[in-house]
Amino acid sequence: AKVTKSTMIGELLRIDENIAPLLLGIGMTALDVLLPRWTIEEAAMVHGVDPDGLVEDINNFLEQQG
Repeated sequence: AKVTKSTMIGELLRIDENIAPLLLGIGMTALDVLLPRWTIEEAAMVHGVDPDGLVEDINNFLEQQG
C-alpha cells in the first residue's frame, strides 16, 4: 500500500503498526493521542521534517515489509 502526504497517521498505523519506530525516531511521540488525526504532511511540518522525504521513507519501509 502506497501512502501520500494526505494519508492520515492513524490510517498509516493501521496499514502497518511496525512503522511506529520510524515515526518515533523523528520525534513524533504522540502517536496515540494527537498524531492519528493529522496527515503525514501536517505531522512532518510540525516536526521539521520534509514531507516528501518522509513519504518516500514510509513507502520504502512498507515496500520492504510487503
